[in-house]
This record gives sequence, C-alpha cells and structure tokens, in this order.
Amino acid sequence: MSLYARRVTLPAITPIVLQQRVIKVYSEDESSRALEVPNDITARDVCHLLILKNHYIDDHSWTLFEHLPRIGLERIIEDHELVIEVQSNWGMEEENRLYFRKNYAKYEFFKHPMMFLSSSTYPEIHGYLHAKELGKKWKKVFFLLRRSGLYYSTKGTSKEPRHLQFFSEFSGSDMYMSLAGKKMSGTPTNYGFCFKPNKAGGIRDLKQLCADDEQSRTCWMTAVRLLKYGMQLYQNYMQPYQGRGGCSSLTISPVRSISENSLVAMDFSGHKSRVIENPTEALSVAVEEGLAWRKKGCLRLNTHGSPNTSQSAPSSVAIHRTQLWFHHKISRDEAQQLILQQGLVDGVFLIRDSQSNPKTFVLSMSHGLKIKHFQIVPLEDDGKPFYTLDDGHTRFTDLIQLVEFYQLNKGVLPCKLKHYCARIAL
Repeated sequence: MSLYARRVTLPAITPIVLQQRVIKVYSEDESSRALEVPNDITARDVCHLLILKNHYIDDHSWTLFEHLPRIGLERIIEDHELVIEVQSNWGMEEENRLYFRKNYAKYEFFKHPMMFLSSSTYPEIHGYLHAKELGKKWKKVFFLLRRSGLYYSTKGTSKEPRHLQFFSEFSGSDMYMSLAGKKMSGTPTNYGFCFKPNKAGGIRDLKQLCADDEQSRTCWMTAVRLLKYGMQLYQNYMQPYQGRGGCSSLTISPVRSISENSLVAMDFSGHKSRVIENPTEALSVAVEEGLAWRKKGCLRLNTHGSPNTSQSAPSSVAIHRTQLWFHHKISRDEAQQLILQQGLVDGVFLIRDSQSNPKTFVLSMSHGLKIKHFQIVPLEDDGKPFYTLDDGHTRFTDLIQLVEFYQLNKGVLPCKLKHYCARIAL
C-alpha cells in the first residue's frame, strides 16, 4: 500500500507595516514643520514629538489645534484624538491647518472646578445664549445642557420636558470657537462658538451660538467638553504625570524658565542662604527689594552686548525687546486674542507698546477668566528714568526688573505674573 503526501500551499506571510503619513504643523508666527507619523498617532504624541525636536519644556500645556480659516473656526484637538482621523474630515479644497501652541487652560477645570461650574460633578448648565437658525436672525434663548445634548426652552426659562427642544448632540459633532463671528456670521458679541458635524462642510451646517461674555462662553464650552469626553478627559489630564508609551516615553529634563513659576524667595543676608517659606516674610522682602531697585543702578547689557548703566536710556529701553513676553507693536485686540489662545488662566501675561500713549507700555494679563490691561508709565526722578505700575510707589530701571518683581509678588496686580505669552517658531 503506497502513501501519497498531499501538497499544501501556505499563503504568503506579509509583514505588518505601520503606514506612515506626513503632516504639517504650524506655529503662531506661521512657521511650519513637516512630520512623518504613523496613522494611529494621537494629538498628545504629536505635541511630544515637537517638544523633543525643538527642545521645549514639557509643562503639559502644549496643545494641537484644528484651524478652519474658511469659516473662521478653531478647536482644541483633545490629547487622545487621532490626528489623521481629524484630517480625514477635511475637504480637498479647504486650507485647514494644524497649529501647535500652549494652552494653559486646557485642564484648568480639574485644578479649579468652581471657577467654571456651580457643581464639581457632571454639570447641568443653563442660561441665556444667542442662537441663530438657518435663514433667521439671532435670538436670545434659554438653553439647558444635559448629557444627551443641548436643548432650548420654548417657554421662557421652563425646564419641563414638553417645553424643551433639541438643539445639538455631541457624539457626531465637534465644538469650535468662533474667531471672526461678527465678520462672518454677524454675531451679537465676540464670544461665539458652534457645533459642526464630523465631516467637511460650510457655515450652513453649523449650529451657531453666542455668549454675552468670555466667562460665560468658557463655562459653556468647558461643560460640553466634560459631557462629551467624560472620564477620558480626566485620564488625558492625569496621563502626562503617570507616563505613557509610544512617543511620550521619551523624556527630557531641561532647566525650567522663570516664567514657569519656578521662582522662590531667598535670603542671602546671613552666612548661609535660605529659602523663605513664610509667605508674609517673603512678601515683605520682595516689596523691600522692589523699592530698593529704584535707589541703585543695575548693570545691564545693551543690544550689542556691551555693559551699560541704567542711566543710559537707549539701553534700558531696548533691553526688553529680547524678551519672549514682549510684543512690539500689537493692538489691544491682538493682545487679547493671543492671551485667549493660550488660555484664560490667572497670571498669563504679555507686555506691549501702548497704541494710545506713545513711549508707554501696557501689561495685558488674565485673571478671573477676564483679560485686564495695566499701563506701565516711564517717569524720571532726579534725571534718572524708571518704570512704574503704581504711580511711582514701586519703581524699576527697566521692564525686565518689573516683570521679575511681579512674578514674585502681586503688588497692585490681581495676581502674580505666571505664564508669558510667546510666539514660538518651529
């Protein structure tokens, strides 16, 4: 009896190759960088790649934004979202962009929940918003936010189910901030936001809303993010501190900048230096030091790198232009937009030239979900120039000393200066 072997043909084994895509990311100064990334890369991992490539400090505030210039909208791409999936919703003819910049307010809710909502649990926010239906005028309506979506009342402020009409759900749409609402949609205020379906589309597809002030818009948008992403948002907030795999496993430990709240009060008067831990003592020392600055000259380098005394006006005037927190000739509206983009967190600030008062400067800063402006006045005492925020009570030989002082103590400001707004380059 003979045996016959059956020939078996095995299918060819194709190695699994993770497909790569090239994405382009922009910064505020319109510089850009191309990155080759896998299809499943998240927004957080794109940020981490750019942090590593540019040797930035990773303070967990770096954020990827989706910018839609044709309809004037922008939104945070959440850390867990797949970047290639976001791009797949773009139309072929749209000039949409990915932007990389800081947003200190991204997870501020988890640090200070009562600033945003009346409850630390899942919110049920309600209040008046301006809304626009297709082909109709803007109308102020009472809205109610629930887990199932956003509703408006057809009878005053009634919350009864029979008076509630569905306005928008969250799972099949993304929430965007309006950048040019008055110009493009005729919004009643500058605090517009909207819901856009997860697909290519224009203004006709938007569910447009408008708040009366920035604090109201921030609260509504924060509540929607919490309801839409739930626990995932909290995990995004916690993950950078717990470590994660992939691109984020790479770590760097550069020296922190003074703008990142790393300043501490020190006492060098004794034989040994010590950290001043008592807040009252630290405040008195900071004030005393600030007042002493007006009595002594400070050796600084001018723009060419040569030593010069504080009595030389050209040196003290020019030195601040090298600082990342200084923005030369930007308007009040541009300053507010830059601070808004980087987050309405207490202490976010920049200094700019005053447009209404030549030779003076303006400190623009965020506090209490509002943007406030303080004039920095140059004065002279005995022929020596100085800068002041409080009518000459506290004096500084240049703007750098002023910023350093108010990073240590708030003085006449509503809070200390904490994070500076800078236009980074990629």
